[in-house]
Amino acid sequence: MRKFNIRKVLDGLTAGSSSASQQPPPQQHPPGNREPEIQETLQSEHFQLCKTVRHGFPYQPSALAFDPVQKILAVGTQTGALRLFGRPGVECYCQHDSGAAVIQLQFLINEGALVSALADDTLHLWNLRQKRPAILHSLKFCRERVTFCHLPFQSKWLYVGTERGNIHIVNVESFTLSGYVIMWNKAIELSSKSHPGPVVHISDNPMDEGKLLIGFESGTVVLWDLKSKKADYRYTYDEAIHSVAWHHEGKQFICSHSDGTLTIWNVRSPAKPVQTITPHGKNLKDGKKPEPCKPILKVEFKTTRSGEPFIILSGGLSYDTVGRRPCLTVMHGKSTAVLEMDYSIVDFLTLCETPYPNDFQEPYAVVVLLEKDLVLIDLAQNGYPIFENPYPLSIHESPVTCCEYFADCPVDLIPALYSVGARQKRQGYSKKEWPINGGNWGLGAQSYPEIIITGHADGSVKFWDASAITLQVLYKLKTAKVFEKSRNKDDRPNTDIVDEDPYAIQIISWCPESRMLCVAGVSAHVIIYRFSKQEVITEVIPMLEVRLLYEINDVDSPEGEQAPPLPTPVGGASPQPIPPQSHPSTSSSSSDGLRDNVPCLKVKNSPLKQSPGYQTELVIQLVWVGGEPPQQITSLAVNSSYGLVVFGNCNGIAMVDYLQKAVLLNLGTIELYGSNDPYRREPRSPRKSRQPSGAGLCDISEGTVVPEDRCKSPTSDVKDNSFSRSRSSSVTSIDKESREAISALHFCETFTRKADSSPSPCLWVGTTLGTVLVIALSLPPGGEQRLLQPVIVSPSGTILRLKGAILRMAFLDTTGCLVPPAFESWREHNVPEEKDEKEKLKKRRPVSVSPSSSQEISENQYAVICSEKQAKVISLPTQNCAYKQNITETSFVLRGDIVALNNSICLACFCANGHIMTFSLPSLRPLLDVYYLPLTNMRIARTFCFTNNGQALYLVSPTEIQRLTYSQETCENLQEMLGELFTPVETPEAPNRGFFKGLFGGGAQSLDREELFGESSSGKASRSLAQHIPGPGGIEGVKGAASGVVGELARARLALDERGQKLGDLEERTAAMLSSADSFSKHAHEMMLKYKDKKWYQF
Repeated sequence: MRKFNIRKVLDGLTAGSSSASQQPPPQQHPPGNREPEIQETLQSEHFQLCKTVRHGFPYQPSALAFDPVQKILAVGTQTGALRLFGRPGVECYCQHDSGAAVIQLQFLINEGALVSALADDTLHLWNLRQKRPAILHSLKFCRERVTFCHLPFQSKWLYVGTERGNIHIVNVESFTLSGYVIMWNKAIELSSKSHPGPVVHISDNPMDEGKLLIGFESGTVVLWDLKSKKADYRYTYDEAIHSVAWHHEGKQFICSHSDGTLTIWNVRSPAKPVQTITPHGKNLKDGKKPEPCKPILKVEFKTTRSGEPFIILSGGLSYDTVGRRPCLTVMHGKSTAVLEMDYSIVDFLTLCETPYPNDFQEPYAVVVLLEKDLVLIDLAQNGYPIFENPYPLSIHESPVTCCEYFADCPVDLIPALYSVGARQKRQGYSKKEWPINGGNWGLGAQSYPEIIITGHADGSVKFWDASAITLQVLYKLKTAKVFEKSRNKDDRPNTDIVDEDPYAIQIISWCPESRMLCVAGVSAHVIIYRFSKQEVITEVIPMLEVRLLYEINDVDSPEGEQAPPLPTPVGGASPQPIPPQSHPSTSSSSSDGLRDNVPCLKVKNSPLKQSPGYQTELVIQLVWVGGEPPQQITSLAVNSSYGLVVFGNCNGIAMVDYLQKAVLLNLGTIELYGSNDPYRREPRSPRKSRQPSGAGLCDISEGTVVPEDRCKSPTSDVKDNSFSRSRSSSVTSIDKESREAISALHFCETFTRKADSSPSPCLWVGTTLGTVLVIALSLPPGGEQRLLQPVIVSPSGTILRLKGAILRMAFLDTTGCLVPPAFESWREHNVPEEKDEKEKLKKRRPVSVSPSSSQEISENQYAVICSEKQAKVISLPTQNCAYKQNITETSFVLRGDIVALNNSICLACFCANGHIMTFSLPSLRPLLDVYYLPLTNMRIARTFCFTNNGQALYLVSPTEIQRLTYSQETCENLQEMLGELFTPVETPEAPNRGFFKGLFGGGAQSLDREELFGESSSGKASRSLAQHIPGPGGIEGVKGAASGVVGELARARLALDERGQKLGDLEERTAAMLSSADSFSKHAHEMMLKYKDKKWYQF
């Protein structure tokens, strides 16, 4: 049932409604006397929400700029984002409020500032001399569209070309317009009868700042004399112009055209070009003109002292190269190299040794901004190899389908993953250091290891080191390599349940301590991996097939025995032995011709070489049943101490002993209840309607909503893709009961039944109808017995109820500390050791992580259960509800995690209405409720996750991860942790003009622009032409004002500080920052020297 969408109206009421419902039920006497003993240390002041860093490739890039002195790269995007890159580990993300596309970026070279031009005809001046860059000034053009900007090196006057063909001049210090304007009709005069089109290029002659070269789209180029205010020369060509570039001596320039030609002009010979080149044109023998080619979108002309100049261009391929990839062409002397790119080229820049346009340029690299990648080409090495990119820009190499975040991992994990990942690196990169190396690292206060795991559409899983707000890929696992690949579409098995990306990862379950990894994929398959540093060859990949049915064949006994096809030893029956052959399914169709008993994917039956890293332990696949495809897996859990993996979907639940390779449990959801089914459901035949299984799993924004424990929207209506609905709490609808899916699974050692006197191993199962069921586990002794005796699995009869689908479960001991699931510490399995035998007995016992006293004196525990709608804390073994909190009435929780913060724990929730909330444990007091972001797509719902120490993340675009913190302490320390973009660097010396050039008037001519463009000579610009908007500037941008006149402006800017601190605190902090500003660069430099030669994992 859909409810009327009034959640936006009610957003503000969420906090009030949730805190009002916090009365514990009256009947909980047994634990009542214990509860006051638990001292809850977390308070509201420990929480504060702010974004920390954004990683990944800038989504939909549109502009590029480089500061050759500071060595900083800037990328603008179509959504108004600005990303700045310095040395590896120094990155910054900013956003223009309007969200308009960035059309051009211009650094004020070595000034720590940047000008951005946007598609909404605004110009913005960014201050980069602060850790979080801020806009100092903006200028909005009211009557003309901005098309091109040019800021000469060491000038404060910015030339702005417009769609009408005019050029305006902006003072970048005050961000005001000069009265000096170059009108299009004056520029072209009578050389053309028609309008020349928008300005597509502006640059000054490298040898004479007083001469401005203006390129109009139609093909006209004008050399304008700024002093005499008239055109010196006009150059016309009958093809449209895309770009123009000077030779450094200022005597020649080159134009690129829409027919794939380049024209080179002598400045003093405007009649015709001195040379016309068609780089990709086929020269026809009988003197005909070469065939036209695609437009050359950009050209650069760079000179070297010791050889031929470089002409570098993008585009210009001939029209008959159908299917040819986009190319960058490098022409050097007589050689022409065509470098193919994986994606279309957005822009490129040549990196040169000098910032001075009138010197030999000495190009050493080309940075190419592609639609989905950033490539840097080494021009100095033969074959033009690319540099190995040190930035984490490959998150989207295959679309991300799920992710998990682990803070405070075991310290040996990152080095272990790094060492196996280092062997996967590609060869053939340039041997030089990455040249974009500006800025300084922050002084990281966080020392704990953090790992992000991303699952992808092609079945790959990537492990990332995310410690101290940086990101670096550690290791990549390809899960698809255990399956046979279909060569083409016709060869594909007809058992596929998805047309594309059959290996896409949906859920990841990982135990950092034991390093056991379990993934569930879109084709209803589960793969269990063990970590090893040794290479092994697996002769036969261990494999199990499971029939997970929804209906019970015996109509008379809803809670009755198993139907024959279900090989399910629930009691002490011996588990299924592993089939000797790799493909046990022999029948591919049942008697009535329906597809039956076949999995969706075919496991390889040839030996598999497994490199060091994650190695396949077992592949489990659900099979087709009576013509119906297996339903996608909605929850997954692995436990290394018990040697068990369990997974469920909307048909039921299956548990597998991965040590004995046997199915232990295989039950329909209804059968889990036994005779206690509160819904009195009658068995039904399987549904014939096919679930839109994972359609578009890669494009998460369009994906289907499936109930899921880890990174999915926990909603039970599979076909409903909107987040505006609120699920009815009534559970009488037949559609819902037909889809009671397993939505949460948790292994633990706790009290299974009310009468238990001590904790024992068990599995807690949560469903989409808000039911929690408990399954008791009886494990054989450790060592060899574990491999010989069966694990006994039996439903306990314990049933608990909440409103909404169950999302997360956890357990607290009597002191309120988290009781993590038991685990077995990692050890190398592929090295047989004699002394290992004795160790096995010890290690096979579950590692007990609850306080040792709790077993002997049977102290109680608390179960924390979070559903889409509410959270409950249940006292065990009495099963009384100790605390209850209705989290949301009008929306539903997408993600709930029980996390550690400040030596305590709390429940963190992200709601579909965009609220982030935290609650104390065990009393569920509301501690934080912030409206963070309106949920706009499936991607955020699928990837949002919280972890320990106040960290959280989600996929903010298909290519970028946004990290945020809900910890007040991290917000405080963030300023220190962020890298420094601007570092004081001496500007290189200007080129020497030489004796004769100085004597005879050669060399560069300087121009007093202040005299020309200043108000005294050019007058004031029309007020209606552009509107000046002062920028917020940011806290550090106000340092000057704070030290001089601490006026109203400074106070206003301080009040805008996004952390919302008290004004007094900020004024003190500003003063403190002033006093420490000078010493900071010295300390940063010392830090850099100290760590310069250390490996990243030695910090």
